[in-house]
Amino acid sequence: MGLGRPHGPDFRTPSPGARRELPADASPPVLPPLIGPPPRPVPVASGPGTDATRVVRESPRGRLLVAAGLVAALTGALGGAAVATAGARLFEGPAPAPVAALPRAAPAPPAGLTGLSATAARVLPSVVSIETRNSGGSGFAVDERGHILTNAHVVRGSSQVTVVLSDGSRLSARVAGTDYGEDLAVLELDDPGRLTPATLGRSADLSVGEQVLAIGSPLGLSGTVTAGIVSALDREVRLGGSSRTAVQTDASINPGNSGGPLVNGRGEVVGVNTAIASGRGGGNIGIGFAIPIDRAAPIADRIIRN
Repeated sequence: MGLGRPHGPDFRTPSPGARRELPADASPPVLPPLIGPPPRPVPVASGPGTDATRVVRESPRGRLLVAAGLVAALTGALGGAAVATAGARLFEGPAPAPVAALPRAAPAPPAGLTGLSATAARVLPSVVSIETRNSGGSGFAVDERGHILTNAHVVRGSSQVTVVLSDGSRLSARVAGTDYGEDLAVLELDDPGRLTPATLGRSADLSVGEQVLAIGSPLGLSGTVTAGIVSALDREVRLGGSSRTAVQTDASINPGNSGGPLVNGRGEVVGVNTAIASGRGGGNIGIGFAIPIDRAAPIADRIIRN
């Protein structure tokens, strides 16, 4: 018995020969929000004492699930029963120059590691779990001043959040700013010296078939690494009457991965994991989407500077 037709946003194939370029400037897009108002949560099974919800958005062809923190009553996860909810879905003045700290040489992996193991080891110290009162997800450090990039839907409705570092340390952070039109947010740690900044690559340099890793906290399981390839580039994803292009990947992206990095084989961040298409039974079917880092980085820079 098959899974049936996959359903999610309207998927559009990139035009043959279309060029992928870096943004001409860092001006914010004058576009409506990708998703619009948050949809009404749909209850799902939960354990005693939890308030488990899952948010889906229906469309004529199906639904797209935001890869935010879904509830999981998991023994030992986040110190007990992990409870989080999936959130709603994917600045004035002259455009500033990119933050100098963003492009960095990737740190050397521990001795003896090669291939994907070495790649994961480079990136994991930069990835964090994000906990709010109503939701949760992932994020990654973008500079040495304590700034973390994540999805706006992960922190929707929150001004203060808890960030869990790769070593298990729990730190307070404030929401420095959001861009709901692009589903991006920047957090600022109260204790910036604890973060290892990630290395940002160029999504414009990606190729279909290139190997990538998705890193984050699916179902509250922090430090989870999944591998796949770039399935498509410039995939147009239509949601809420508006559309954006995204990197499509078959690396497993699940609730809780929202805001975490999609990285190439060199350990460079090339996208921000944001959403998945799901079969009618729910769950990952190998169709995930990430915001290209070439679009996300200038927005993060603008939020930080303002």
